[in-house]
Amino acid sequence: MTTSASRVFLARLAGVRVFDPNGEQLGKVRDSIIVLRSSNPRLTGLVVEVQARRRIFVPMSKVTSIDANQIIVTGVVNLRRFAKRPNETLLTAELLDRTVDLLETGELVSVIDVGVERDRAQDWIVTQLFIQKGSGGFRRRGERMVVDWNEVHGLTLPSTADQDATSMIESIDKLRPADIAALIQELPIKRQMEIARQLNDDRLADVLEELPEDDRVEIVQLLEVERAADVLEEMDPDDAADLISELPPERAADLLQRMEPEEAEEIRRLLSYDDFSAGGMMTTEPVVMSTDATVADALARIRNPDLSPALASQVYVTRSPTETPTGRYLGTCHFQRLLREPPATLVSSLVDTDLVPVRPEAPLGQITRTFAAYNLAALPVVDEHGHLLGAVTVDDLIDHMLPEDWRENDGDERG
Repeated sequence: MTTSASRVFLARLAGVRVFDPNGEQLGKVRDSIIVLRSSNPRLTGLVVEVQARRRIFVPMSKVTSIDANQIIVTGVVNLRRFAKRPNETLLTAELLDRTVDLLETGELVSVIDVGVERDRAQDWIVTQLFIQKGSGGFRRRGERMVVDWNEVHGLTLPSTADQDATSMIESIDKLRPADIAALIQELPIKRQMEIARQLNDDRLADVLEELPEDDRVEIVQLLEVERAADVLEEMDPDDAADLISELPPERAADLLQRMEPEEAEEIRRLLSYDDFSAGGMMTTEPVVMSTDATVADALARIRNPDLSPALASQVYVTRSPTETPTGRYLGTCHFQRLLREPPATLVSSLVDTDLVPVRPEAPLGQITRTFAAYNLAALPVVDEHGHLLGAVTVDDLIDHMLPEDWRENDGDERG
């Protein structure tokens, strides 16, 4: 059994899994709730994300074991949605990167973590702060040190100084894009933009793909136009096309003009299809191999960690060219078949010609029935001349079957 720590730095708990005493996972930690006051500021509970991205409040009185790898809770946990009360402060959303004064020297420092300890009454009390001297982010990074919480001034007051998102970026660095999206959509837009500007293009692209429509549109509109174009180029073409279609026409046209011509042309082609058709859902970047490619070549391609599992499940064999729209589509080779064949075997000899591709105008209902009938992870899309245009994945299909606002949290409440 895990022995509960008596001292914890809270930023390290982001993403830690929460279990009941029977070992069943309840969810993951998304934030910590602190009540700040002039004496003995206290950790009162955790914000835990459970199924369907519902966020609930778990009081510290329910926590029996806590460390950097897991948290165990006991008793009945209230599953009503979390709503922050006026006297509460969220660590990740509101405290990280707050600028305060170091009393000994009067210099400005940034809070990058908060340490708590359990006292004799079993309450979790804020005792230490992990701080960084200087408040200008990466360009002015200074010494880092641990100080007692009462060695700084301004912790209990709203911050008025400009802040960057350096510490928050570090605390969420290992989270998956969907988890980061779930976290930042709770933040004010100013804070969202601070984080967006410090994420690299590829990481930001992944996060935008997971955000609700309103949030991603607002972020892209507020980004510098050249940066926004670079980020769109890193997105999957189908997701980029969806986002472009949600922007005001002038902004969309400007971004397409600034993108690489080939990338922009792919998006324009996707925009010509109905949203709920195969063409509107498909990605234009499936794994395509030529007729002289071998099993070894194909396996090397699908090992690419950037490929989704659905896209990696199939290899499409076509005549040249192998960029979409390709030469004539010859068939699909499933990855299980590749694993059973000698490396030097030509993929063209292994194609499944029984899997009938769909046309780009095929509606959602037809595609859904095809996926269900054949237990597919992906489905090729070809035009009337037999050229491969792309592939619809099960991920894309589910996105289009769910309500538009499925990524959003509806109505927080805690009684």
